[in-house]
Amino acid sequence: MNIILLGPPGAGKGTQATRLQADRGMVQLSTGDMLRAAVRAGTPVGLEAKAVMEAGQLVSDAIVSALIDDKLTGMGAGEGAIFDGYPRTAPQVESLDTILAAHGRALDHVIELEVDEEALVARIVGRFSCAKCGTNYHDRFNRPKVDGVCDVCGSTEFKRRADDNEETVRQRMAEYRAKTAPILPLYEARGLVRRIDGMAPIDEVTHAIEAVLGG
Repeated sequence: MNIILLGPPGAGKGTQATRLQADRGMVQLSTGDMLRAAVRAGTPVGLEAKAVMEAGQLVSDAIVSALIDDKLTGMGAGEGAIFDGYPRTAPQVESLDTILAAHGRALDHVIELEVDEEALVARIVGRFSCAKCGTNYHDRFNRPKVDGVCDVCGSTEFKRRADDNEETVRQRMAEYRAKTAPILPLYEARGLVRRIDGMAPIDEVTHAIEAVLGG
């Protein structure tokens, strides 16, 4: 099973990908995470990407494709892939088709988590996490049971992402609509797109995804 999870930042793609990995043994291929890991490891692709980024340039499609190709090479034939953050453009759609075919794989589903922008802003702007164990919280929807104390590890240190502010969130939403949404018609023409309410409770979103994927 090879799927693409689509949706703007904060739609819940990471949470659902984590559950799919635990429940189905799938592997999340997040291009951002893969890029950072390759740079840290000093792989040939990582060194090339590092040079590009240090020059203040955007990483090319060729580099991203090489990262995905490397990752798929190291995966077992029975391990499904969850593509998160890729493809974003029509050329990347074509690249992914080529890469999957080279590995004897095919794309099964493109799942878009639909969101309400105003609700998403509220969801993201209020989130924070334990600085020690990483447990996620929210100012309105999921506060620690004891204010200022992590439920899981008891730490009193918390952190917020610098980009979790309203201006940045709206900018990322606009970027998603402009750059990612145009690939949907390409996959709709193949009958691969399924849309799910990303604002529903997490468990409901998980069940909806499972219903799409089947047994």
